[in-house]
Amino acid sequence: MPTRLIDIHPHIISPDTVRYPITPLGGKRSEWSHQRPVDFEGLVAAMDAAGIGKAAIVHSSTTYGYNNAYLADAIAGHHDRFAGVFSVDVRAADAPAQIRHWVDRGLSGLRLFAAGSTVKSSQAWISDPQTFPAWECCRELNLPVAISMRVEGLAYLAEIIARFPTVRIIIDHLLLSPIADGPPYHASAGLFELARHPNIYLKLTTNNIRRAHEGLATPETFFGKLVESFGSERIAWGSNFPNEPGTLAQIVREAQEMLAFLAPADLQNIFAHTATTLYPSLTDH
Repeated sequence: MPTRLIDIHPHIISPDTVRYPITPLGGKRSEWSHQRPVDFEGLVAAMDAAGIGKAAIVHSSTTYGYNNAYLADAIAGHHDRFAGVFSVDVRAADAPAQIRHWVDRGLSGLRLFAAGSTVKSSQAWISDPQTFPAWECCRELNLPVAISMRVEGLAYLAEIIARFPTVRIIIDHLLLSPIADGPPYHASAGLFELARHPNIYLKLTTNNIRRAHEGLATPETFFGKLVESFGSERIAWGSNFPNEPGTLAQIVREAQEMLAFLAPADLQNIFAHTATTLYPSLTDH
């Protein structure tokens, strides 16, 4: 197993609702964020217990909407161990200014919610021309963009890839692409077709780990095909803690067990090196 662990998808929730008011997207808060919240100090303790060295913390927009203040405040002074991934309304006229504001506050990645949020809507907005200034800003800043979406939205993402081919795009949760049909995974053809775009990266999370035996799927055939198609240097692991039930140490063990069949170099990429490619501040100096 790799000796270095970097988590690119934990979340934090502050107990201070006065300083950091609850303002979820669409007015509906995610269940996990009030049923099992973990604040920054709690995450640090969980990471230490699980042997995780560094993390790119993902802002909870289903708790705070586009107010990334808690994330920025929490990691201030801790950028040797933590990066921050923020959210803005990329269709807003001031989106580029908002992106620059949060980058100036020390955050280093953008996340978009096209599916998987408490807000249900069409994924067509992904390629809305109103978003182009935000994408251009990310290109100028060399800012990676994570996106939570589903297979049905890939046609819209294709327009963005064609227009902004140098922006590194991270596909959250592997699209939650269906795998129950088993090899050769025809139902996930859209996911595997993304491999031809060198700027596309994959975020392999606990949801994917826990579904690895669904139907005819196995970890060896599905994750093995992912590595063969994309290369492990474009795949990074994220816990989705505390969204996913269980301790962070348990989540780490599950991921390591499911991926243990991979070569040591591939494991090192997935559990650490790819994260430093996406978020260079997490590189050991």
